Amino acid sequence: MISILLLNYWVAMILIALGIFIVISKSNLIKKIVGLGIFQTAVYLLYISPGKIIGGTPPILAASFSTYSNPLPHVLILTAIVVGVATSALGLSIIIRIKEDFGTIEEDEIENLLSKEKKIVCLFLLVKFLH
Repeated sequence: MISILLLNYWVAMILIALGIFIVISKSNLIKKIVGLGIFQTAVYLLYISPGKIIGGTPPILAASFSTYSNPLPHVLILTAIVVGVATSALGLSIIIRIKEDFGTIEEDEIENLLSKEKKIVCLFLLVKFLH
């Protein structure tokens, strides 16, 4: 049986594995962004879990409290959430640009289109060199 104290860590590890699996296994760029979002959420959970102490109170000094929870992980996670949202927005905007240029958001199709373009450019340079 999983201890309730370790449940956060187990959930974080499962989410990390799921996020990495999605990023590696899917060729759709939107799905890769979703996988990165799941991975980021798992890291947030993993980082914020030790910040809460059972029986701890917010860091307000009073004579009746002796155990306090550390607020620093919570503050850092707020910053990380903002950075994560900005990163996801940037990734989605790049995907929109890729869709406009290549007509697809599938990684395999983009690689095929790029390899065809490279062959055309190499052929053009070869013809230009020979003349």
